This record gives sequence, C-alpha cells and structure tokens, in this order.
Amino acid sequence: MTQQEEALFQQRMARHRDELRWLYMELYDNGPMFDALCRQMHGYAETRAAALKARDAAREADPDWYKRNDLLGMMLYVHNFGGTLRGVESHLDYIQECGVNYLHLMPLLASPRGKSDGGYAVADFRTIQPELGTMEDFNALTSACHQKGISVCLDFVMNHTSEEHEWARRARAGEKEYQDRYFFFDDDTIPNQYEQTCPQVFPTTAPGNFTWLPDCRKMVMTTFYPYQWDLNYANPVVFNEMAGNLLYLVNQGVDVVRLDAVPYIWKQLGTSCRNLPQVHTIVRMIRMICEIVCPSVLLLGEVVMEPARVAPYFGTPDKPECHMLYNVTTMCTTWHTVATADTALLRRQLDILAGLPQNCIFQNYLRCHDDIGWGLDYDFLARFGMQEVPHKKYLNDFFTGKTANSFAIGELYNDDPRLGDARLCGTTASLCGIERAGFAGDKAAQEKAVRLDLTLHAFMLSQSGLPVLYSGDEIGQLNDYSYKDDPEKASDSRYIHRGAFPWALAANRSIPGTLQNELFPALRRIEEARRSHSVFDAGVPFHTIDTQNRAVLGLVRENESEKFIGLYNFGGERCTVCTGETGLYTDLVTGEAVDAGNVPLEPFGFRWLWKGTPAHP
Repeated sequence: MTQQEEALFQQRMARHRDELRWLYMELYDNGPMFDALCRQMHGYAETRAAALKARDAAREADPDWYKRNDLLGMMLYVHNFGGTLRGVESHLDYIQECGVNYLHLMPLLASPRGKSDGGYAVADFRTIQPELGTMEDFNALTSACHQKGISVCLDFVMNHTSEEHEWARRARAGEKEYQDRYFFFDDDTIPNQYEQTCPQVFPTTAPGNFTWLPDCRKMVMTTFYPYQWDLNYANPVVFNEMAGNLLYLVNQGVDVVRLDAVPYIWKQLGTSCRNLPQVHTIVRMIRMICEIVCPSVLLLGEVVMEPARVAPYFGTPDKPECHMLYNVTTMCTTWHTVATADTALLRRQLDILAGLPQNCIFQNYLRCHDDIGWGLDYDFLARFGMQEVPHKKYLNDFFTGKTANSFAIGELYNDDPRLGDARLCGTTASLCGIERAGFAGDKAAQEKAVRLDLTLHAFMLSQSGLPVLYSGDEIGQLNDYSYKDDPEKASDSRYIHRGAFPWALAANRSIPGTLQNELFPALRRIEEARRSHSVFDAGVPFHTIDTQNRAVLGLVRENESEKFIGLYNFGGERCTVCTGETGLYTDLVTGEAVDAGNVPLEPFGFRWLWKGTPAHP
C-alpha cells in the first residue's frame, strides 16, 4: 500500500478497533486470534485492487447510494442465463436494456453435483464451479459490470459447508481440530437435547437437525440437509477463516454480500438456535471488518421472518449491522392478496413497515430462486375467520389451480400433510395466469393475466427500498417442467422456476403482438417512471389509504416537491376509486390527466398518480 492508503486503513481501523476487539473478546476471549484477524484484514486491504479502492472512496463519500430510486436489481443463475460467466458477460447489454444496474448472481462457488442444494452446499469458497468458469472469469465479469455501472451481489453461505469441503473431509477422517469447526458428538445424547427445542427446517425432505456418520461413528449437526454441516462459530478459527473467505470474495469485485441463513449461525443448547444475541455480535463484527477493508461493500441479510423480528438485523444507527434485508413478509402477503382479493393484511403489513426507523432498507421482490412460504400474520387473519391450516391449504389449492376461481399454475414444495403445510413454487407469469390462459387460447384471460403481472411489478417498484426482478419475469417466463426428467432435480420442485432463460422468446420483446412485447416495454415504462422521480427514494415517507374497496390497495408517498398515489386493483372486476384527494393528477405510466376523486381501474389494473415538480431526472 502507498503511505496514503496505509494511513487511510489505519484511520478506518482506529474508528472501529476498540469496539471490534471488545466484541471479539466477549465471544472468544482470545487476544492472539484477534491479532491474527487484524493482520488478515490488513493483508486483504493491501491486495485490494486500485479500482476497488477508488470505488470504496466514492461510496464512502456517498453512503446513501443504494437508497435512491435509480437502482434496479435482477437475480439470475449464471448457467441458466449465460451458460458460463463469460456468457453472462456477453449479455450485459441485455441487462442494461432491462434498466438493471444491480446484478445478483445466484450461488456459483464449487459444490458437489447431486448434493449442492442449488449451490448452497459450498465445497470451496475460493473456487468457481468448473462448468461456469474460473475465478479469473468472475473477476473479469465484475470488472465489466463496474465499467457499465452495474453493482454485483453474491451469496455468502455462512451457516454451513458441504460435506465435501476440505474441513469436513478432514473432520470425517478423525482430525479433532477440524471436528471442532463443526458440531460433532459421539452419540445422540446431546443431539436429542438440541432436538427438543430446535425446530426442523425441512421436516419432510430432511427431518431432524443431526446426521449419523457411520464411517467415523459420529453425529454432526446438519440443520438444512445431511450433506450441509453446520459451522461452529463459538470457535474463533471458524470466524477468522470465514471472514477471510468473505474478504477474498469482495476483493474479486463483489459489491453486495448476501449473508445466507444468517439467523442460524450461533447454536446454543436449550434454545431454538435462531436469532440468538451472538448472531448480532457476529454480524456487527462483519460490518466493521468490511467498513475497515472494503467500505463500498454492502451486507444483505437473508432473514425470513416477520418485520418485528427482522428489524434487529439492521442494528442501530450508531452500531449498524446489515445494510439491507429481504422483505419476505410483504412478498408472501402480496401473493396472499392475489388469491383472496382482500388487501387488509397487505395494508397492515405496509403500515408496520412505514413505522420502522429510516435505517431499515429492504430488498423488495415478487419471486426469487426459493419457494413462497406462507408466514403470514394469522392472528390478524383470524379476525376475518381465516385460520392458519385451512388458509394455507386454500392458498396452495388456489396457486396449484385446484380452486374454481383459480387462474394460476404452480407446484407445492415440502408438502407436509400431517401439519397441513406446504410451500409454493412457480414463476410470476405462471402464478398470474399467463400460462393457463395461453394453454386455453383465452385472449381475454391473457389480457387480465398480463395486467396482473404488471400491477404486481408496479406495486413492488413503488415500495421503499431496492426492487429486484427475477430473471425471466421481464418477458413472462413460464414454469419449466423439464426438471422432472433430471434425477438430480426431480425431487425439488423449486426447479420449476429455475429454468433456462428463453433467449428465443426474449427476441420477441420488440415484436408487436407477442406476449414479450406486451410485458417488456410496459415494465420498462414503469421502471423509468420510478427512476425519474425522487418521491421513490427509500427515505421518502409513505402510508396507505382507505380506498373503500377491499380489493384495491392505496399507497401514498410524498416529499417536499412530489406526491405519489399508487392504486392497485387485486380484484377481477372494473371499479372506480376515490383517493380522498381532489384535482388532477398525472398518470406517470400513461401520461394522461386523472381526477384523483374518481379514478377508474381495470380488472387487476393499477394507476400511478403524481403531481409536483421532479426533484431530479
């Protein structure tokens, strides 16, 4: 490092060292290991590329860069989208055409075929899956993205490794040092004690939280799948090594680190092994390590819980943890609203979010690589006669096309008939009815389905935070049933929405009369409207309004210069809504003038009403 760079590093270290050491010693009481961590941090700061250091400086000067309305994300699988990392790089022009400047690459690190869990069983944190390319290819891709103004997000699997990871292989061979990096037991005595208080993640496909290893006659903790061994963060070696892996990846050009399954990373007998205080200590330390070594990097936490339990993962303004969290509850509540045409729960969810501190920035989405779990507010729904088990059944029946009023086609995941519980899989287009209407050749139904698809995207884009598209949704990609022909995938219905990107259909996006041309340009108009108005910045206050129609959600955003009213019709009937406002507003999507006191809405349609002076283009 130059003298200036060294001075900057020491300045950042001085800002955080006392707190970092205090937290580290609180967990580990090990000064030599803390000193080793500091040396490691200095080493990664020293080897960080000049372009990334410049990126650090720019974003330190502009710390709210990720909160503005000009950011639009997309998540994709490398092999589905481009075949290889170089293939993705060759399609960056398409990414830009989508208006995307935040690219979330789904897991791409080395993982064993047949036991990969979609890439979340990592065998080597510093090696790319060979079929996708090399770490040099990944570095080239991130550099190319940066040149085009695209930030890159990558998953960091914190809770576990693959059983094929070097640590796991050496642990299995009997090396105690490596067994201590996991949770190994000679018999089931202590595991059975854990099982009394620790819930199961996959009770049907991977029951229990421990796996017996007959070759070494030991039990190992496996919260997710038997081939994913939980790491023991009570061991400082684990923390230091994993911190090193994270820093290695961000030095390859990663801008946003998605902390996978972060609530699970600390285990304690007699607890649920979820959301323990030590988890927050670890996340806070990771935040400080990044602010010292790579301050341009953001932490995105995967915390799949209701807002009240999610909010602590942001930390506090003076001691922040994650920069962003997934807005899981709004996502699944949105789909509940599609099935019920009743916005009461969704309105309640948004009102709760509106009351959270301004440091709570969410990543918003309709669909992702994972299933839809029905983690709804059933205490609230009970007021309307909706009980948890029968309501989950109704939702799953609706989205799998079993109810008389359904237009959706989806499949269940981890169906547990004993508990009356299951999760849902399917693409946005198929769940909105585009697939069913297409099979039936029903033009009217397809028009409604397309409107619903666009309305859901418009709603997602008007929420506070970072909106992220799921690759293929911009062209109405349908369910892919070919996974059933692959023995390695057939048991996992999530692959129904993980199909190869249909480039042949994407070419239709500019051809009038095609489904792709109905969706792609319309979605781009919505995205550009959002990008053009500061009222969509994450920090702008918002609230819901009573539209006097249970099927219509009203969302208001307002800053000093602009006022926005979003109206979203989740019902299949045409209606007219009074917003409580008077006078003419401009529809940001169509450009027409609309009387706010008398707003017509198409079945499954929306309106983006606006008045004011744009603060910035």
